[in-house]
Amino acid sequence: MPTNNEQMICSEMIRRLSGKLLLYDELKLAEEAIHDLHSAKLLSQIPSIIKQRYHFVCQRCHNKKPSLFGKIPCATCQNVHLYCRHCLQMGRVLACEPLYEWTGKEPIWPKHRNPCHWSGELTSDQAMAAKRIVQAISNRDHELLLWAVTGSGKTEMLFPGITHSLKTGLRICLATPRVDVVRELHPRLQQAFPHIPIEALYGGSKDKAGSAQFILATTHQLLRFKHAFDVLIVDEIDAFPYHADSSLPFAAKRATKRSGTTIYLTATPRETDQKRIRNNTLSHIFIPRRFHNHPLPIPVLKNSFHLNNRLKNNQLPKSFVHWFTKRQQKQWQRQLLIFIPTIKLAEQLVKHTQNYFASFKQVVQFVHAEDEERAKKINLFRQQEIHILMTTTILERGVTFPSVDVVVLDAGHEVFDTAALVQIAGRAGRHPADPTGEVLFIHDGKTKAMVRAVKSIQQMNQRAGFQ
Repeated sequence: MPTNNEQMICSEMIRRLSGKLLLYDELKLAEEAIHDLHSAKLLSQIPSIIKQRYHFVCQRCHNKKPSLFGKIPCATCQNVHLYCRHCLQMGRVLACEPLYEWTGKEPIWPKHRNPCHWSGELTSDQAMAAKRIVQAISNRDHELLLWAVTGSGKTEMLFPGITHSLKTGLRICLATPRVDVVRELHPRLQQAFPHIPIEALYGGSKDKAGSAQFILATTHQLLRFKHAFDVLIVDEIDAFPYHADSSLPFAAKRATKRSGTTIYLTATPRETDQKRIRNNTLSHIFIPRRFHNHPLPIPVLKNSFHLNNRLKNNQLPKSFVHWFTKRQQKQWQRQLLIFIPTIKLAEQLVKHTQNYFASFKQVVQFVHAEDEERAKKINLFRQQEIHILMTTTILERGVTFPSVDVVVLDAGHEVFDTAALVQIAGRAGRHPADPTGEVLFIHDGKTKAMVRAVKSIQQMNQRAGFQ
């Protein structure tokens, strides 16, 4: 008979390895232990790269593009082997080294009697959506799309579904394309479910094992999972890179158990999803109203002559200067988010405009995806120690600040598509104490994306009964 300690080790090993596709180094086991597990048919090896007809396929990320495969000399056998460049950041998948998959029994997850300690109340719209999510999980529906406007309180709508899953011993993952959203959600979820261990998985995160019953992760982390989750919630399915990288929807589908339920969340569904809704091939629920029952702020389009010349010379557009001066005269207490299309432009602007903003006693900083201090800067902005935060599109969605105005400089730039502009506008007016906020799109010529974004927001307000 195994001792209690041996049983605990065995149980922990099952939780750590089950539902995964792992490289040898990721097993974190001695070679002898790996050999014993393989001999006992508890751990199987699968080829990491296979050939199908005329092309190779990475078994981890499903990459098929020849341009995204490379060759490298193998230190073990001295031969030259293929490796996948597409998922290289997750660890090198080399043709001569297998992936490992747990083939033993699945872990048994605990049933929690009272997992949720959130004390808030759902609005009638939120309660309706939450009930439909619980039904989908209970009935083991394959898919459900929650289409809800920015600021509708999608996270809170998930709480009853998460609670039901934990009460019935299901395993859950909430995945999102953006690291900043994971960092934003983790403390909120941990506060709502204080006695449930929640692992946050992203590049550079402290959590590494991925063995918890409740996982919060970037969608890239799903590449390591296979048939792991009873419930997979994919937030912001329209966001980059999820909609632009076919390996991520593939990973999400594979990470869900065959009998599992996938819940998709979005405020701006792409045309492919809207077509599925129209064709009745994707079940959905639609929430057009913010939780505080105020309309979405309508962006104001401001034409700025010679915009590109002024930006190239590291000067703020005249239309912005005029607006900002009037704003400060009114002594607005709101902070300001300024979205800028490129890192290079933002770096130069923040450098050359600090004195201008300082004359209004405003502290300005810049944050972008590769900024090592971005979490610190975002936290300082949240604490109102930074008054103006210039940012690339990394803050277009999934983050909430109580009271901000929003400006998009060069809104006609290609990085600002319709979905991005709608999401950016949605950063304003999110708090019931300040449900308005100004949104400016500064441009040197209207684009279809701008016009469609404004029309989309107006339509949402109409459907919510505000216009």
